[in-house]
Amino acid sequence: MRPASQFVPAGLLRRLAALAYEAVLLFAIVFVAAYLFIAFAGRSPTGFLRWLFFAYLISICGAYFVFCWVRSGQTLAQKAWGLKVTAVDGSLLGSRTATMRYLLALVSVGTGVGLLWAIFDPERQFLHDRLCGSRIVLADKPVVGRTG
Repeated sequence: MRPASQFVPAGLLRRLAALAYEAVLLFAIVFVAAYLFIAFAGRSPTGFLRWLFFAYLISICGAYFVFCWVRSGQTLAQKAWGLKVTAVDGSLLGSRTATMRYLLALVSVGTGVGLLWAIFDPERQFLHDRLCGSRIVLADKPVVGRTG
């Protein structure tokens, strides 16, 4: 494994573009998951079933992200944009850190605070990455000419 200083941090615009692409992919995942839920429920969710439906969709999305980050450090959108999520030391995230990153990202990206944070952060990292000790780097792009 390369030292953490050997990884190139991903630029903010590339990460935002990957985030937009991720939204398109998530639409498909949520569409299929919602169809299955409604097919089994037999009707459109109302009352308590609506809250259960919401929690189910959040869990499906979380399972997708956590599985991808723990397995390879990349979702499909991150692969397409050449990005990888790593721990600060350059290793892959563990399941606990990946789950925490997902839950914090729901709040920080969902409210916009995490995106604003990245504008003012010296390394342009999102708030949830700062809090979890993770970062987004360019996949397989070591810094050339730098020694350990």
